[in-house]
Amino acid sequence: MNAINSGVNEKLFVLIRDSISKTPFYNLLGLTLNELGPGFAEIGIVTQPEHTNPLGLIHGGVYMAMADAAMGNAVRSLGVKAVTVECSTSLIAASGLNEKMVAQGKVLKAGKSLFFVEASLFCGDKLIAHSKGTFYKAGDIDI
Repeated sequence: MNAINSGVNEKLFVLIRDSISKTPFYNLLGLTLNELGPGFAEIGIVTQPEHTNPLGLIHGGVYMAMADAAMGNAVRSLGVKAVTVECSTSLIAASGLNEKMVAQGKVLKAGKSLFFVEASLFCGDKLIAHSKGTFYKAGDIDI
């Protein structure tokens, strides 16, 4: 699936899209960029047996990693380098194997040095998790 640019500077979009495709941790999990807009990012995955916990369910760490990726890239879509300083995730429902999960990150408030962000995770139309996070500005992205 090709990522959709929903209004981000084209050079910034290409930089973020390409960096996501080359990020080792994202590749390990199979995360892909679906859409990027100003203050918004959607990350996708198709769940695999490698994503399960000892109970055979999708591991909560997959949900949390997806939420963090969606929130962090929503901040990056504003041309900002940022790091996570706080993240809280509520796991609401389980996702099954071989199902498409998406995480939609949205910047709620962009301050001088702190960004307040949330992410909702879906499996189809079903909300399966919700996260909130705080990110610290480490600099601006050079494009």
